[in-house]
Amino acid sequence: MPDLVLVTGASGYLAGHVISELADQGYRLRGTVRSLARKSALDHLPAGIELVEAELGADAGWAEAVAGCRYVVHTASPFPAADPKDENEIIRPAVDGTLRVLRAAEAAGVERVVLTSSVAAIMAGNTGHTLTEDDWSALAACDPYPKSKTLAERAAWDFVAEHPELELAVINPGMITGPVQHAGLSTSVGAIRTLLAGEMPGVPRLNFATVDVRDVATAHRLAMELPQAAGNRYIAAGEQISFPDMARILAGRYRVATRTLPDWLVRLAGRFDANARNASRFLGREEKVSAAKAQHDLGWTMRPVDQSLFETAESLISLGAVKDPGAPKHAATRAANA
Repeated sequence: MPDLVLVTGASGYLAGHVISELADQGYRLRGTVRSLARKSALDHLPAGIELVEAELGADAGWAEAVAGCRYVVHTASPFPAADPKDENEIIRPAVDGTLRVLRAAEAAGVERVVLTSSVAAIMAGNTGHTLTEDDWSALAACDPYPKSKTLAERAAWDFVAEHPELELAVINPGMITGPVQHAGLSTSVGAIRTLLAGEMPGVPRLNFATVDVRDVATAHRLAMELPQAAGNRYIAAGEQISFPDMARILAGRYRVATRTLPDWLVRLAGRFDANARNASRFLGREEKVSAAKAQHDLGWTMRPVDQSLFETAESLISLGAVKDPGAPKHAATRAANA
């Protein structure tokens, strides 16, 4: 009988693709959700998956969720669009939820947990060189989200150090792009939706190490399956690309703004808009990381960024998350003159 795998946060953007990847490989699947009543967020999941109610903030449901599982893939973690007033609103669920999952997994005899962390647990306070898995974010330099990811990952490594019978592997993705499976948007593709919707007159001077969601899902499967992955963290992200360059790629197919907004204008807008205020803190920041370890150890590869961006846009349009912005003017002109 195929091994049973638990994927936490099954309604999430990444979790949905992890579930699809594992289903394609023939695994039996169980997923946790906060509520089974949210049918619209669950209809895209493959037939045959067993769903269990369990929340990061409570013990109820976790023993049932991990029972009989060989592996656990823990993707669930708060990812707000803007910083909360109290950082503990996202730090406590991230840390306590991770430990709750690990305790349940250890008690049930699970062989390995694969934890979704982030390059946010690597980059804060580190500049001047290409970052690797040896780097950790400095808590003093962290905003709430990177602090939550850093503390949750640290707590996970501390736990398995005390419980060596439980194996741990960690995936640290960059900014995740790629097709959405249902209309409920993840924070990470919200910026692309905003571009397509024409809600910005231009794009701020931000940089991202991006990665396609399907490639991140594959990285989780490889980290789950391969013996050499145990005890390791793996960066899953490509070369840095700027937000203006992402806009210019999309402008090859869609009518989107490509003008780079001056930094002073973004900061001014931040006085009135939470998204602009959040963006202003990262203007010009470098996101240079290396995925060489994942490529070497796991044989992991990445899709081209332009393919990922176009397929993100196509999925958002097809699901009605954004109206089709139409072809760029230069494309329309070429078609008229053909």
